[in-house]
Amino acid sequence: MACILVLTLFAMFLISFSANDVVGEPLFPAMYVFGDSLVDDGNNNFLNSLAKANFAPYGIDFSSGPTGRFCNGKTPIDLLGEKIGLPYLPPFADTTAQGGADIFSGVNYASAAAGIMEVTGRHLGERISFRKQVQNFETTLNQLKSQVNIEILSKNLSKSLTVVNHGSNDYINNYLLPKLYATSFICDPKSYADLLIQLYKKQILILHGFGLRKFLLGGLGPLGCIPNQLSRASAPPGQCVTYVNKIVSMFNDALKTLVDQLNLDYNGSVFVFGNTYGTLADIINNPNTHGFTVTDRACCGCLPMSTPCRNRSEYVFWDTYHPTQAVNIIIIDRALNGPPSDCYPVNVKQMAKM
Repeated sequence: MACILVLTLFAMFLISFSANDVVGEPLFPAMYVFGDSLVDDGNNNFLNSLAKANFAPYGIDFSSGPTGRFCNGKTPIDLLGEKIGLPYLPPFADTTAQGGADIFSGVNYASAAAGIMEVTGRHLGERISFRKQVQNFETTLNQLKSQVNIEILSKNLSKSLTVVNHGSNDYINNYLLPKLYATSFICDPKSYADLLIQLYKKQILILHGFGLRKFLLGGLGPLGCIPNQLSRASAPPGQCVTYVNKIVSMFNDALKTLVDQLNLDYNGSVFVFGNTYGTLADIINNPNTHGFTVTDRACCGCLPMSTPCRNRSEYVFWDTYHPTQAVNIIIIDRALNGPPSDCYPVNVKQMAKM
């Protein structure tokens, strides 16, 4: 019986991780996601945290209702998975529960309020930092090693897509909260961005050491334009908070430089910078072009059972921090098909062929 179970699992793995030249097969055999609330699909449901979205009206436009996704509908990761031929990824917390979950197509490790720095988001309670998320990936890797031939596993890890979306909380839930965190007194904005990139690089190289070779590294959006920052800084009507966008751009510039460095240092791997800032700035500056009418207010106050706006597709922001599903659709379309201005130096479809 045990032998039959092992063979069955092995067969499932081969099906999930077969070559991409077969018609209808996924562009990548699996996807592993590290990040914050922009891509969390339920890990914080299991934590003692104020940063949760497992209640209505979150998920009002999602087939499963409230799941822990900080959106009215699908996250960028849900949409990306659909486009590259993968199912919705299980949150890591579900993969360690009794009975587990299917891990052969990938796992989502993201955690709302988490950041690159360990202290980021501590005022909101428990969260899983980038470092801890990488440790959780090692747990998944050990699970796979116990079920699959190591050579097949290594080959397919090298073809899988790794998505990292970290850094926003290190600003909005750390650096920009001087009453709670001392980082803005200790580091000037450039030094802080450099520190974050050093810590970020360390975790990327650990993942690379585990055998992952294809990395989509999401840049930060224009945080000075989100309703949370607009209300805090009392920006003039129709304008974003210039200072916030300026320091975020320092992080993005450093991340793009890191991408260049990694591509030079690690031949046979591919590192891509996702220009989220450029996409969101375009939407905010040219809303009518994309079908939006409201760029500076949230559609939803998102207290439990509150009533959101009805014309959700016209809003850029779902709550004070997160974009609507309509925005996520544009972000993923550009990541998949866009020119280097959207995804540098190649887009996601091009990554799959490399």
